[in-house]
Parts: sequence; structure tokens; C-alpha cells
Amino acid sequence: MPKQAIYFECNSGISGDMTVAALLDLGADEEKLRKVLASLPLSGYEVRVSRVKKSAIDACDFDVVLDEDNHDHDMEYLHGHEHHHEHDDEHHYDHDHDDEHHHHEHHHDHDHDDEHHYHEHHHDHDHDDEHHHHEHGEEHHHHDHEHGEDHHHDHDHHHVHRGLPEVTAIIDAGEMTDNARKLAHKIFRIIAEAESKAHNTPVDQVHFHEVGAVDSIVDIVSAAVCLDDLHVDDVIIPSVTEGTGTVRSQHGILSIPVPAVTNIAAAEGLDLKISNIKGELVTPTGAAVAAAFRTSKELPSEFRIRRIGLGAGKRKYECPGILRAMLIEYDEKATLQTSSDQIVRLETNIDDCSGEILGYTLEKLMEAGARDAFYQPVFMKKNRPAWLLTVICKEEQREVLENIIFRETTTIGIRRSVMERTILEREILTVNTAYGTAQVKKCTTGSTVRFYPEYESAAALSRSAGVPLQDVYREIEKAIM
Repeated sequence: MPKQAIYFECNSGISGDMTVAALLDLGADEEKLRKVLASLPLSGYEVRVSRVKKSAIDACDFDVVLDEDNHDHDMEYLHGHEHHHEHDDEHHYDHDHDDEHHHHEHHHDHDHDDEHHYHEHHHDHDHDDEHHHHEHGEEHHHHDHEHGEDHHHDHDHHHVHRGLPEVTAIIDAGEMTDNARKLAHKIFRIIAEAESKAHNTPVDQVHFHEVGAVDSIVDIVSAAVCLDDLHVDDVIIPSVTEGTGTVRSQHGILSIPVPAVTNIAAAEGLDLKISNIKGELVTPTGAAVAAAFRTSKELPSEFRIRRIGLGAGKRKYECPGILRAMLIEYDEKATLQTSSDQIVRLETNIDDCSGEILGYTLEKLMEAGARDAFYQPVFMKKNRPAWLLTVICKEEQREVLENIIFRETTTIGIRRSVMERTILEREILTVNTAYGTAQVKKCTTGSTVRFYPEYESAAALSRSAGVPLQDVYREIEKAIM
């Protein structure tokens, strides 16, 4: 049976809105996406999906249009040098009004201090009668109220500074599939860990001054919902191409790639290609989306292209500014069935913690990105009954997880070791059962194929149908056969 995957070609970089646009163009259900967004406890924006031209190529544009008090800075301010807006070939159009689009160059004078929060989305501001196209970058710089900076601009910028619990609550309130919710949480978790490392702040104390803003939450949830809707087995991203130069941030002018992007690339093993293009091609949200979605970086030696989706960016650089997503199909024999990587094993013996504390600690470890965590009963010196806590993680998460163990338990020491592991190739399949659609993990080794129902998917069906979980598992097994 042929295997399907989405191949993201990131030669012009990647951002949140480019990803959503590419997936919508690839066939994700726009109406389903709008229903999910309407269920989120967010306001002050509207979503526009349109067609645009980038380097004379037709592409889809996904635009989160904010209220009037949320506007972006121009490219000259963003990059700290002269950068002109060019729109000659980037006209937004619809089929009824191809000739009715007026394009204006806008020049903004900025009198700011160097420290501004940058925010993960820039918009082409389309108005009902005149379509004004501001070629802004994907980073939004605005006033940092907490630092008391005197920020003068034509519009006030009032973006809420949200922490991970607030963002998590917003995502949890949305009416979406368990898989889409899991993907959205994963993207924010990756960004939180990158910011935690950049600012030497615990993950649970990171505040999203930028990606906590409305438009970026919409971008991230939309990307998760659209990918989930396409029901693919695999997501292939060999590498992402980044530009060079500088960009303004709340901490002054930073080199490209910005710290959040480099931290994500390092932690998630995301391959970067540095081009000679001046400007930021990879945004922190784009890097986090790529890291969360990617299941493989190896393209099969042979494949068939079934559909193509083109997502437009908001900036104009020397490259086209298009993210291309291809739905491909290939035979499993054309791919390797195993891969290898390194993991870290953390261990500690605990003999003076209550069951409540240990259970809570386990939850915190899994939420913070542990690949696995478990307890085993052991007997320590003087025949004392105790627990052996074991945590499996990547090196990038090790320090965060160690801090959780020290903070939440009574241990005074943690052993660690680096281990090689071999991983079976796996893919997520969707099957139809009497209780609804369920997800199944398919693992292949040699000529042996095994199927494992995904717990979260099965549990959701059990709750919605009001039947025992074991009955749902039996139905899933029937569907697999």
C-alpha cells in the first residue's frame, strides 16, 4: 500500500502564516478551520484567505487582520536599514475585481528606543475599497509596557503578554481534534523551551510577549488544524533556508537567525541553510512549526506528486517568498525502516516522597517534554522501600527536566547517561470504526507490520460514545484487519 506524506520545500524560509496558506492550498478544509477559530476565546481579529502573486506565481495568502490598534512596523524599521516596499508583482486579487486594487507605498517614521518586543506575524492590510499592501516582515515590534519605555507611534499597540498556562487554556477551549490540540501545544512548548534557554528563565515562567499575541495564536492553531485535517502519514522537511543581516527586537538589534530560531534548530535537530539573502526568512513560529510537524528529513528516492500547495509570505526579498508543500505518494520499500538517534537517561532514587508528590512530578515531567518517565519500586540501603525515577529525554530538555525533579522531589542527586537507540519507522493512520474515526500507529520492521491504537484517539471515542475503552480498542482492531 503506497504511503503518503507532505514534503515542505523551505527554500524561501518558513513562517506560521506561510504554513497555513500552503496547507489550505493543498486541500485543508477552510470551513472546518474557521469553525475551530470561532470556538477559541479570542477576539479583535478576522481571518482573510485570498490569492496573491509572488514573483508572478499564484499562491494562497492567509492573513490574520487585527483591529486598528495593532499595526506592523515597516521593513526599514524592522531591519534597521534602508528597505523599500516593492509591490509590482504582488497584487492581491479576487475574480470579481481584478482591476480595482490600488497599491500605495507607505512610509512610517519611527521614534523608538532600541528595545521593542517583536511579534511573529506581519499583515498586508486589505481595506474594503482600497487594497493597501504593506510589505512588512513577519516580526512585529511594539511597545514594551512592562519596561516603561516611551514609545511614540501613530497607533497604540496593546498586545497581551501571555504565559504558557494562558496560551494552553486558550487552545484547550477550542473545539478541535485531540491530534490538532496536541500539535498546537507542541509548537508552543518548543517556542517556550527556546525562549527559556535564550533568557535563562524556567519554561513555566516564560511569558510570550510576541507569540502570545492574538495573530500568532491563530497562526499556530490554524497550522495544527490544517495539518491534522489532511491526514498524512509523514511530514518531510529536509532543511529550512534562512537569510542574513539583522532584525530589531525588544533587546535591540539581533543577528539573523535570531536566538529563538537557533535554539529551536539546535534542540530539535532542524537543519538550517544560510543563504546570502538579506532578511529574516525563518521566524521563530515557522521554526517551531517545522520542528513540531517534521517526522523525517529524508525524501524517498522516488515519489509521485499528488497535489501542490503554495503559501505566500508577506515580505519581498530576492527569493520568491513562497512555501511549497507537496502531497507525495511513494512505496514503502523506497524508504529505510529504522533510524538512530541519541537520548539521555536520568535516574534518581527517592525514599521520602509521598505518592501524591511523585504522581504530580511525573505529570510535570511529561508536560515539559520528557519522552517517557516512570517509577519502579526498589529497596535501598538498610532495606528501605523506595522508588527509582527514570526519565528519558533529549539532551536539549535535560536541564529543564532536572530542575523539575530537584524542585518537586526530595532528591539531592540525579544520575545521567547518554544512550544510542534505534527507532522503528512509524506512521499515523486513520481508520473508521462504529464509534467514529480513530488514529492508529503503524510500525514496520522487515516484513513485520504492527498496529497500535493511539490512546488519546481511542479515549476520546470512548468518552463521546459512552462505551468502555476496551470496546473501542476491539472496534479499532477490527477496522485494522
